[in-house]
Amino acid sequence: MFAIPGQAPVTMTDAAVRQISRLMQKDGRFGLKIGVKKGGCAGMEYTMDYVDAADSNDEVVERDGARVLIAPMAQMFLFGTEIDYETSLLESGFKFRNPNVADACGCGESIRFKDVESLSAERGA
Repeated sequence: MFAIPGQAPVTMTDAAVRQISRLMQKDGRFGLKIGVKKGGCAGMEYTMDYVDAADSNDEVVERDGARVLIAPMAQMFLFGTEIDYETSLLESGFKFRNPNVADACGCGESIRFKDVESLSAERGA
């Protein structure tokens, strides 16, 4: 789609790699699938689900025992995203640093992406 040869569509911080590996081992899963769906006050939300196998069109990113699969419809929206895992006094969870996000709601649960034409122009497609 908009992939650059030899470049992973997403990257994972060391903290994300440790947490994803832990979750995969704990539950005996193949990987963690990431996607996007309509919802929330900004229009879109990230989805994360355990999977036992990759679909033929999933993009698979592996690092040090952590395996992330990106759903086909989410690939152009997630390209260039850094996945992190943060722990604080009040909460812990995955954080997405996504250059394709144009806006986010105040609660941080939903996002609005740049339009497809903008994404295509930025990537030279």
